Amino acid sequence: MQRQAQPSSRKPDQNEAQERIAKRLARAGLCSRREAETWILAGRVAVNGKVLDTPAMNVGAEDRIEVDSKPLQARERTRLWLYHKPRGLVTTARDPQGRPTVFSKLPPELPRVISVGRLDINSEGLLLLTNDGGLARMLELPDTGWLRRYRVRVHGEADPAALARLGEGVAVDGVLYGPIEVTLDRRQGTHTWLTASLREGKNREIRNVLGSLGLTVSRLIRTSFGPFQLADLAEGEVREIRGRTLRDQLGARLIARAGADFDAPLTRHAKKTQAPEPALSGKSTGLDPSKPGRPRREKNPLDRLSTRKPAATRKSGRRDADHRR
Repeated sequence: MQRQAQPSSRKPDQNEAQERIAKRLARAGLCSRREAETWILAGRVAVNGKVLDTPAMNVGAEDRIEVDSKPLQARERTRLWLYHKPRGLVTTARDPQGRPTVFSKLPPELPRVISVGRLDINSEGLLLLTNDGGLARMLELPDTGWLRRYRVRVHGEADPAALARLGEGVAVDGVLYGPIEVTLDRRQGTHTWLTASLREGKNREIRNVLGSLGLTVSRLIRTSFGPFQLADLAEGEVREIRGRTLRDQLGARLIARAGADFDAPLTRHAKKTQAPEPALSGKSTGLDPSKPGRPRREKNPLDRLSTRKPAATRKSGRRDADHRR
């Protein structure tokens, strides 16, 4: 391929939908927009046979895009999966330290997916996966308004008054964290179980905020993300949200903002990952994402979570799926 010094000056058809090349790559689930820009500057992306050296270019549906000399696949239908992440996995495509990743433990029949946000290596619970980069980006934004709920086991004396003040927001080491609603569930020896709810998720937010109160987090489990619940999803299990349910839960506003596509064709593996409907936090199908309902409480959830064996003592039984990335 011939290197191009400047973006193509091709004049697209007036009716052809145009978007930035980095956005197109991210929407295809290959990478984030920032990573796409890095790929472009490295000369890995070509449009209509010409290698790009700048991300400042719009592309349309008729443009031929190649990444590492391989054609960009046609866009597939927007899909979303629930995954019960065990502890001990990092939420990255590849880890420089050689630690096992979430994506290396997924079932091999899944298409290429990206995560909606992250859970750190020592955290577990509900992680959303999607094949649509635009949807992932939208759901990560705090202004989407989706509540994220966690079960937290801490060591130390939890002061209810101090926990209540976290609902006003707090600054820790110069970082301002938004409101976190924390309730004390029960004490178990020298440990205390809490429920923490927030709408924004900075890196290690719950650990840092509770640490400022003298509490050490020994276990952190995400139990819900917006209307989607961990419920009875087994550790390491993946379950797909059916298309109609997903459309209803997202609502027209978020679908439009994310540019989700529910009319594109499914992959040949689509039916293999379908499963019974997961528990949702709202009984009606038209749940407003900006006003999430309170997730349904499980029977004795702390007993179930506190008695589960650590991920390190269980056999994964999953085949490596790095070839998908």
